[in-house]
Amino acid sequence: MAACAGPAPKAPTDSAESARVALPDPLPYGPPKIVLAPLPFSEFDIAELEPLPPPIGDLWDRIVRGYAIPDIDGPLVDKWERWYSDRPDYIARMVERSRRYLYHIVREVEARNMPLEIALLPMVESAFNPTALSVSRASGIWQFIPSTGTHFGLKQNWWFDSRRDVLAATSSALDYLQKLHDQFDDWQLALAAYNWGEGNVARAIARNQAKGLPTDLASLTKVPAETQNYYPKLQAVKNIVADPLRYNLSLGDLPDAPFFAVVHTAKRMDVKLAAELAELPQDDFLALNPQHNRPVIAGADEYTILLPIDNAELFAAKLDLIDQPLVSWQAYRLKQGETLPQVAAKYGMSVETLKSVNGIGAGARVPVGHTLLVPSQRPSEESANSLAHAVFTTVPSGRTVYYTVRRGESVPTIAARYGVSVLDLRRWNNLTQNNLVAGKRLRITSDVGPVSKTRKLRRVSTAKSTGARSGARQATKHASDTPLRSN
Repeated sequence: MAACAGPAPKAPTDSAESARVALPDPLPYGPPKIVLAPLPFSEFDIAELEPLPPPIGDLWDRIVRGYAIPDIDGPLVDKWERWYSDRPDYIARMVERSRRYLYHIVREVEARNMPLEIALLPMVESAFNPTALSVSRASGIWQFIPSTGTHFGLKQNWWFDSRRDVLAATSSALDYLQKLHDQFDDWQLALAAYNWGEGNVARAIARNQAKGLPTDLASLTKVPAETQNYYPKLQAVKNIVADPLRYNLSLGDLPDAPFFAVVHTAKRMDVKLAAELAELPQDDFLALNPQHNRPVIAGADEYTILLPIDNAELFAAKLDLIDQPLVSWQAYRLKQGETLPQVAAKYGMSVETLKSVNGIGAGARVPVGHTLLVPSQRPSEESANSLAHAVFTTVPSGRTVYYTVRRGESVPTIAARYGVSVLDLRRWNNLTQNNLVAGKRLRITSDVGPVSKTRKLRRVSTAKSTGARSGARQATKHASDTPLRSN
């Protein structure tokens, strides 16, 4: 006989109760499985759902985790912490600009196994302003002076200035910093050399070694005030990024994700048209592509265009569909007796616009036969071809001076001294080589005065010291390693 069963269970009174009764008893180990209600869709529906993207971290946190240069403290760090914390609007503008570039810079710094606070250096150099230009003509977010930029492969010509090219300048700046670290085996000394020049730092180290003194940065003597403040400024920025609330500042979230994509093209085109194809305001387009000196993207065999990720694919697709000229500017040679106001009136533009487009300063003299960039009525094959075969020469915005060459000087040293390119200096004086004979008179047109009249320029140049760069609104030192400012 079967064992007597207890009373039969009562029927469930609602669907939730039914669901609970249908479940098997929990296993004797592990937590019980609890289901509050049946799922509103079947398991087959779940399989069709697209997976959510992985969560994106915060780039500020990534940078702080990568700090590797020893911290310093002291009155100079305190000074710059106060300076930044007293200027929240300045910080906000700097951070907003940095959002375009920081992810790329962080990736590049990490790829070289460098300390990640290096990615914050443009905050000290330029406040991440890609068009920053110092009085000694240091340019771009990394603030390269012309000669140092050329030394590290940054082309500067009539059409574009690669010192403002975010990709190229970042690569060159990190090359330079790696070189300095290899030379001094110390990041603080490397940063001092980036600012002051490796020749100056090497000599300061040699002076201390000769006296049996320590050779760390804090122990060096005859360091200019600018360089004494340089790493403390970066330390202050590091501290603020690590803990902005401590300084009553807000940096906002910064996604650890790329901001821009890269489009490669061989097509010359108007900057304005390129922005329209990308469906971007022209200012936003130029913020990512600030290297172009003219309203036309031209002067190379291939062009690298940076665009926000959402716009890059659209731009590339539109560009592939267009099979017609995209340039509405043409070359024009100045005739005998012709003036700039006459040329401007002929092409329906103001004299100020004509000068601006062609990089002509208020006091500059434009010779007969000089090639100008002027608008055409519409994009055409003829206007595009005129640009391809024209020889444009830079007309600097300043006055013309005549300089007598001294013994031991060369075209590069004199060009660096006056802040002009070697190519222009040779062109103005019909030179075929960089060697010069003492006593020769050179014609120089420049908007900056000579940096130094001392023999230090020649001595340091002979030692192949490349110099460095510095902040956006301040003068920078020259290839001579001579500081031009202090903080």
